[in-house]
Amino acid sequence: MSLTKCTGAAILAALCAADCAAYAIEAPTGPVKPSIGPVTVHDMSLEMAKAAADATIAECRAKGFHTAVSVVDRAGNVIVSMRDELATPQMAEMSRRKAYTARMFRVTTADWAKRTREDPVTAPQRNLPDVLALAGGVPIKLGDETIGAVASSGANQEQDDACAHAGAAKAQTMMK
Repeated sequence: MSLTKCTGAAILAALCAADCAAYAIEAPTGPVKPSIGPVTVHDMSLEMAKAAADATIAECRAKGFHTAVSVVDRAGNVIVSMRDELATPQMAEMSRRKAYTARMFRVTTADWAKRTREDPVTAPQRNLPDVLALAGGVPIKLGDETIGAVASSGANQEQDDACAHAGAAKAQTMMK
């Protein structure tokens, strides 16, 4: 194995350890039992993703902002991406990256940005591909399981965050 691969693996291991430490996730006390047979997981439906996107855009429009919204599934893949006719392509890309960040780290991007700004141990996470340390991304959860995320871009960070929360709240109503 090359030095580069070892260094990359070591950095990834350190980032993962820092992520667990930041969330106070306890390390397993024993071996993890492997799954045998099918594994059941939850994911966003297209209808849920569209409803979250519509609610996000509607919230921002009601406040006078022309924004873009992205909704990603449990794997961080885009299900829905929309932009107001006056929103720019850069806004669409930023909403995708915010949604991806919220999904991968299982917290709002506002919280993640603050944590990685203030903690030198977690700050290197900002260098990972496709993450964006700006408010406006919100995870969508089913209990403790993160099944997707929604994000807005094009307003100020406070309003993007509020709009994305409206979209996540809409998705939550569809889980009842």
